[in-house]
Amino acid sequence: MDAIRFREANIDDDTTIARHFFQLWRDNGVPEASMQVNWLETTLAFIDLARQTLAYKAFIAEINSEIVGSVGCQLFAGLYPHVLAEQQRKYGYIWGVYVEEAYRQQGIAKRLTQMAIAHLQSLNCTSAILHASPSGKPLYSNLGFRESNEMRLDLIPPS
Repeated sequence: MDAIRFREANIDDDTTIARHFFQLWRDNGVPEASMQVNWLETTLAFIDLARQTLAYKAFIAEINSEIVGSVGCQLFAGLYPHVLAEQQRKYGYIWGVYVEEAYRQQGIAKRLTQMAIAHLQSLNCTSAILHASPSGKPLYSNLGFRESNEMRLDLIPPS
């Protein structure tokens, strides 16, 4: 196998990162009909805003100049007012960890996640948060993530 090259993504990689994010949902059983028609534009706009306001960075894995994996990370904007001091609670959020199927189980997702963690550490984040798919949980547990006390109530029954 050719060498895997890891690097910080640039703005030219945003479309591929958005495609990976779309495919992540598809690989986790979300039907395409359940996705917004404008998913690409929505994701690109989100990335652009997060880059401007939330210290967003992304990292990619390439083999022979082809992007085979990606991850995004940023400051966590929160779900309620920030009333705690930053040194107590400055969260980072990791999202869109994705590796194309043919390249899985080679440590790519682990390395990408480590790069995201390093970026969040450079921002002095106190914690990193992510939402794991069932297949991703073992990887994140091995990196030291622990399950949180998030609770969820589905208000609309699954179709």
